[in-house]
Amino acid sequence: MAWNEPGGNSNNQDPWGGKRRNNGDRKGPPDLDEAFRKLQESLNGLFGGGKKRGDDGGGSGRSGGGFGGLLGIGLVVLAAVWLYSAVYVVDEQEQAVVLRFGKYYETVGPGLNIYFPPIDKKYMENVTRERAYTKQGQMLTEDENIVEVPLTVQYKITNLQDFVLNVDQPEISLQHATDSALRHVVGSTAMDQVLTEGRELMASEIKERLQRFLDTYRTGITVTQVNVQSAAAPREVQEAFDDVIRAREDEQRSRNQAETYANGVVPEARGQAQRILEDANGYRDETVSRAKGEADRFTKLVAEYRKAPEVTRQRLYLDTMQEVFSNTSKVLVTGNKNGQSNLLYLPLDKMIDSGRSTSAPVTGAAATSNEANARAAADLQQQQARTRETR
Repeated sequence: MAWNEPGGNSNNQDPWGGKRRNNGDRKGPPDLDEAFRKLQESLNGLFGGGKKRGDDGGGSGRSGGGFGGLLGIGLVVLAAVWLYSAVYVVDEQEQAVVLRFGKYYETVGPGLNIYFPPIDKKYMENVTRERAYTKQGQMLTEDENIVEVPLTVQYKITNLQDFVLNVDQPEISLQHATDSALRHVVGSTAMDQVLTEGRELMASEIKERLQRFLDTYRTGITVTQVNVQSAAAPREVQEAFDDVIRAREDEQRSRNQAETYANGVVPEARGQAQRILEDANGYRDETVSRAKGEADRFTKLVAEYRKAPEVTRQRLYLDTMQEVFSNTSKVLVTGNKNGQSNLLYLPLDKMIDSGRSTSAPVTGAAATSNEANARAAADLQQQQARTRETR
């Protein structure tokens, strides 16, 4: 029951140790000097400086000693809590950076360690685990087309001191740097390269540029891999992009068909051209060789003609007539010894058959040889005619 309730404390005492009067009148306000004196006695009892009092102060001394015991227990508990929070364990995959009075103090490796809060502050991170960040957005290509490029960046922390101290929110800085590098590379690449076989080269360029940004910022982050996934057009223009892709496929198919046709025609044409060249070379060699043979024959014939002109002329005449008559369908029937005239017979059936067939013209050295033989035969006939007239 509270001291100020009706029918309360029989001793009629208030908390400050004063007795109440029977008529219900109270004393004045509590004496502050008395309160401070009791507090001082309690502290002295806690630290061993308290002294026993008489009947009036016995209760007050016991309460001061209890308060001192509770304060000591509280201090012990606080010390245990502080020690528990000051001792920490760093795993094999982690490192910890300790700041003392807000300034870098040391980087702690794996093991059991202690620091002294609140003057010390620690930051502990996993420095071996690879982390991933995904980025996707619409951007313009070099030929001013809009594409959506999804990108995945894999990274890890290689310098924990730079990661903690140099940049505020380094992973946010990584995202901004990734967006800048991606837009720069895509903006300098054509759309067909972004959509098809140019993704690997783009990923290499983005990784190099992104790592250069991070090194400039001294974020302590190392990019291990950049993967550019299959890019696509925005849904609003997907149909137009599909038409473009189909047209590109048709173009590639037509190009392949043209190359196949060229691979079949060009070698054949080259073979025909080579055959024509070989035929021309053979004809040239044949013509030259025949001309040289005719020239040698004519030279030797001149030498024989000088030795026996009559016999040589007769032989030339006979050879020429044999060659001329072998190429004609006419049949010449000579008369008898009685001096009858010659009879010329024309076989029409053979002439018609020979007219239907096309004969190749005689050219080159053969024509020249025939002309020479014809002239020689004509000279021989004239000479024979003059001889008969003389007789």
